[in-house]
Amino acid sequence: MVKKTLKNISEIRRYFHTNKDPIYFVSATNFNLLGLDEWVKNFKYICYMDCFDGRHPNVLCPSEMPHDEFQSIEDINNYLLQHKEVVDYVKARGGKPKFVFLMFDEKTEKLAKDLGGEVWFPKAKLRTAMDNKIETVRVGNKADVPSVPNTLSEVKDYAHLQEICKKAGLGDDLVLQSAFGDSGHTTFFIKSEADFRKYEHEIVGEGEIKIMKRIDCRGSAIEACATSQGTIVGPLMTELVGFKELTPYRGGWCGNEIFSTAFSPKQRQKARELTFQFGEQLRKEGYRGYFELDFLIDKKNDDIWLGELNPRITGASSMTNHAAFAHADAPLFLFHLLEFSKKPFDLDVDELNARWSDPDMIDSWSQMVIKHTEDSVDIITEAPQSGIYRMTPEGKVVFNRFDYHRRAVETEDEAFFLRISNVGDYRYEGADLGILVTRGRSMTPSFQLTDKSKRWIDGIKACYKARQLPSAQTFEDPAFKIM
Repeated sequence: MVKKTLKNISEIRRYFHTNKDPIYFVSATNFNLLGLDEWVKNFKYICYMDCFDGRHPNVLCPSEMPHDEFQSIEDINNYLLQHKEVVDYVKARGGKPKFVFLMFDEKTEKLAKDLGGEVWFPKAKLRTAMDNKIETVRVGNKADVPSVPNTLSEVKDYAHLQEICKKAGLGDDLVLQSAFGDSGHTTFFIKSEADFRKYEHEIVGEGEIKIMKRIDCRGSAIEACATSQGTIVGPLMTELVGFKELTPYRGGWCGNEIFSTAFSPKQRQKARELTFQFGEQLRKEGYRGYFELDFLIDKKNDDIWLGELNPRITGASSMTNHAAFAHADAPLFLFHLLEFSKKPFDLDVDELNARWSDPDMIDSWSQMVIKHTEDSVDIITEAPQSGIYRMTPEGKVVFNRFDYHRRAVETEDEAFFLRISNVGDYRYEGADLGILVTRGRSMTPSFQLTDKSKRWIDGIKACYKARQLPSAQTFEDPAFKIM
């Protein structure tokens, strides 16, 4: 039987509105693909954390069972896929289950197969290879997408680092990155031997290191999807990086803004062209589907440099998939699902990309990922619920109403809060408390947090109460982040 080819956006939307086989997003929370269940029939979330206290109709959070300490999101997903309540739920719903993840490994793939399902992402082995920051530089070079002036080398000691940089002409003000890591955890700013000593144990013996000339830049993010018809490119977003009110990690990602005038038309167009080129190279490397690129925009001359690749959905995906263009046409992730569905489609990618580059297709939103920033550990006794919060004229943040739609935010005096840390959880330095989504900007034109953003952050943090640990109790950082 010949499969009917989908020929336009309307037919693609209809195809997913009538989808028969169940599709599951398995992760710590449903934040990254929040709202996708309204576009895809039989789309469900299987989560470890119950951000909505059982009130989201398409979220399954199984009861807690004994497990080894989680070291990664992959560990969480593997735990969930072996949980009896999850296994029973998937089998009871029948069909040929499809699974998507924020993070997964080869064990995850086997567990999905044991459930009679398919993973709708490139193989874990390929995804891991592409996720390597060293490999990103090489793929970018092939695609003619330049990285910040850099060299790739093992580092034996500080003298060796100086020798490498002198040979490469990188100077003494450096940024070093190891092959893997996220949210600034493995990004090191080094200007002196004293700086090097602080991070030496994370640099020496770690294999090839990306050694970059430090530039004064603005961070940006853009998501795309490499399909059989070409690479579909989303909007260029600003990045919130290293704000001490939000994260204890210097260089750590802590949010995004999406608005039409965030960058000049020339910068937007250049970033889109580079993303398309990179996506086309990814296709040649055998990778297809959703990915995200970080670009660094030099403040002095507006040069655009490739920062890193995330071959997956990311913390910015909720912004991309809720932008105005997504509601006018379809969320970007829908094209990822389409690519893996093997359903034939014939789409004019150039026309779609041209339409999505129109500033009218972008409305203004921001999100802030709020972490516990103090060097302390305690246990949460009170936590704010997810929903819509309001800022009073006096600047106080108060709960207004429950909702799981960020679009329920009507004005810039309201915000949607997705709670991550709940009562009974440890609150430690770097712990994710939750994500706050607002209309409008969270940064000033000079890319500092606005006073209003600071009031929102303080107001949400004030909703948390905690008690000290008993003096004999010890604590180990679980060493994973939800995004």
